[in-house]
Amino acid sequence: MSELRSVGQIREHHAAQKAALRERFSCPQRAAPLLRALAQLTDRTLQELWQRHDFADDTLLVAVGGYGRGELFPHSDIDLLILLPDQPSAAALEKLEIFVGELWDIGLEVGHSVRTMADCLSEAEKDITVQTALLECRCLSGDPARFAQFREAVYQHIDPKEFFDAKLLEQQARYGKFENATYKLEPNLKEAPGGLRDLHLIGWIAGALGLGHDWRKLAAMGMLTREESQSLRHAERVLRTIRIQLHWIARRREDRILWDYQHQLASDFKLVDNERQRASEQLMAQYYLAARVVGQLTPLLVQALRSRIYSQIGTDITPLNERFQLRGSSLEIAAPDVFEKHPSAMLELFLLYEQQPYATDIAPETLRALWHARSLIDDDFRADPANKAMFIDLFRQPRGLTHSLRAMNRYGVLGRYLPRFGEIVGRMQHDLFHVYTVDEHTLMVLRNLRRFAMPAFTHEYPFCSRLTEEFERPEALYLSALFHDIGKGRGGDHSTLGEAIAEKFCAEHPLHPDDRALIPWLVQQHLVMSQVAQKQDVYDPDVIADFAKRVGDQRRLTALYLLTVADIRGTSPKVWNAWKAKLLEDLFKATQRYLNSQNIGVRSWVEERQEEALRLLRLYGLRPDAHEAFWKQLDTVYFLRNEAREIAWHTRQLFTRLNTDEPIVRARLSETGEGLQVLVYTKDVPDLFARICAFFEKAGYSIFDAHIQTTRHGYALDSFYVYIQDHAGQSYRDLIGYVEYELATQIAQNAPLRGPGRSRISRQQKHFPIRPGVSIRPDERGGRYSIVEIVAGDRAGLLSAIASILATHRLEIHAAKIMTLGERAEDNFVVSGNVLGDERAVRQIEGEILQALQAA
Repeated sequence: MSELRSVGQIREHHAAQKAALRERFSCPQRAAPLLRALAQLTDRTLQELWQRHDFADDTLLVAVGGYGRGELFPHSDIDLLILLPDQPSAAALEKLEIFVGELWDIGLEVGHSVRTMADCLSEAEKDITVQTALLECRCLSGDPARFAQFREAVYQHIDPKEFFDAKLLEQQARYGKFENATYKLEPNLKEAPGGLRDLHLIGWIAGALGLGHDWRKLAAMGMLTREESQSLRHAERVLRTIRIQLHWIARRREDRILWDYQHQLASDFKLVDNERQRASEQLMAQYYLAARVVGQLTPLLVQALRSRIYSQIGTDITPLNERFQLRGSSLEIAAPDVFEKHPSAMLELFLLYEQQPYATDIAPETLRALWHARSLIDDDFRADPANKAMFIDLFRQPRGLTHSLRAMNRYGVLGRYLPRFGEIVGRMQHDLFHVYTVDEHTLMVLRNLRRFAMPAFTHEYPFCSRLTEEFERPEALYLSALFHDIGKGRGGDHSTLGEAIAEKFCAEHPLHPDDRALIPWLVQQHLVMSQVAQKQDVYDPDVIADFAKRVGDQRRLTALYLLTVADIRGTSPKVWNAWKAKLLEDLFKATQRYLNSQNIGVRSWVEERQEEALRLLRLYGLRPDAHEAFWKQLDTVYFLRNEAREIAWHTRQLFTRLNTDEPIVRARLSETGEGLQVLVYTKDVPDLFARICAFFEKAGYSIFDAHIQTTRHGYALDSFYVYIQDHAGQSYRDLIGYVEYELATQIAQNAPLRGPGRSRISRQQKHFPIRPGVSIRPDERGGRYSIVEIVAGDRAGLLSAIASILATHRLEIHAAKIMTLGERAEDNFVVSGNVLGDERAVRQIEGEILQALQAA
């Protein structure tokens, strides 16, 4: 090059060449050539910048990490090592700083380190990440002989056994971040199980052993069959092409296939909607298939590499029967054709895996044979009584069920044995609160139930663990989890469809007669308990009586409770919280109490709560008649809707301030340990509820529940349960003080209520909008109350907007049930008012609320 170009010229040239590459490789299927071309373009740009500074030949510019592999995604970091012969002088450091600054000036996203060879080897010994990055290195500029010396030193300092163990621990930690779930609806295609990082793992371990990173070479060594090598290369190409398009669309490094990008990605892949699937669903089906192949084949390669590192020579072989043996701690078939000769051995494999305490894994050749033999699971196989008995036995073992079912799903055995289950594998759920595909969610629910039964996890949910320990034949619980969503995607009510599938399965399998009835019932009813807990008043005796009649007996109640908790927890980390846990537990205990007595009337409920409240008040030293004046102002409904603990707390706070002119606000930490319970006592005004909601919404607090009560002498006695999503390290004492002072001040000021502003909807709702709905109907139990039911996408200001409309029409709110499932809000209000007798007025109120719900 006769004349050096300026940094600006290099920047313009690099950007133009990158744009040309995007146009040249616009077809997404050409992933590998584009990745190589981007790396080569970056090589040339870096080399030109390096030459501008006339660095000594013994100072090396080295590409490491993913860039060191010779492939570069459009917006991936460019990892560089500047290798020095010795500690640099001040002048050399200044020159290097200018060079690095120029990299950023031309728009390269660079991660760099400046080290000597001794520094590199020292850091590599301390940090497996550094060691991994150095395994994949290329010399961009400098003395080739010195680089060869450096590379040889790196490999000599790597202990393959230590490296292998460290990378597997890294993988386990990475899987833990994604809850070991491959089929999330917005997956991370690089880091999640079945992603590109799993393929990189094989390359790193193979590289540490000097085997190289090429699927064809690994196949030639006998670690993969030719067909498996082709499948793995295809899966890698799918993951790479999606990631490339993600980077182009997002204009930054982005590895999550978010809702925002799925439609555009599908369009880039020339996919179009059809009668069965949206284009985005077709795209995600391709991703899930690729991730599944990676999830199937990389464990085989890991174990094959393990056998090279940890020689199998001398490992004890323990025969288990004529079909299986233990080689060390690996369960394996005794001969290559076991599954062909004995197809039932495909189920026996997993039964033995659960039964053998020393079996830690299944040998790779056995998993490979299983995958190729899965087509032998046909109608005759499914009709065999021995196979039916063995399948049920899987669910009766004390250990290993979750691992077995995950492996059975991964290698196609579960979907072959239960064809209806095969239909939900990889099926997406567009309801904005599930974050997993149907099959992944199902296995998460089953995992949650299994954790209730394991001593190591009793600290998580002690009450559920105790119930599970006492539950006879817990396999009924696990089978109900397996079938609870099996009817999804077939049109119609999935609970009813699933019930029929479960009923047929139970009739054909060796189960206890009680369980043959229980499992289909649980599948049909699996949503009911959460609906009652979150939409109705679980402290109302009539609600408890109706629910108890629906449940029928203690065993069904316990099973439904355990399945409900496991189901909600397996939906999304955002859906489960301590308040929902409390509602469900309170509903369970109240129903249990009803089932044990069945003759508890309203008077008995009220008297027992009052007696318990008085007992608690005596503990605080209140005089015996301190409560009387306050309680005379409360009606029966108050004592039905509040537990004894709340009644005692309210009495202590208010018995001396019965006719106060100033608003009283008191708060305390909720008994669930999350959020606050807030008491508001003040002279009643029509828009009080709306004001309180507006305060909490502005403060960023979520309202989970509200009990609205008006005393006989015209005071509002309202109790709210609120959750603080982000209190920025503030103590609950400070939060309580803030709520008590600020909310009381706002109520006292009685300033005009401002209408809620337009709030920003979430990206999930933008792509999968929730159709809002509102209905006002008389309470089923008759009387003067009506129920206002709201369904809408959750957003800030929603509650106060609804409450304002109700206040405008002089509707008095007696109770509010606030339920949020991910992005979906389902709120119920118990109201009364003169206009409710006018059907035309009711339709007008519904229209106004609907209009408010549609505003965003």
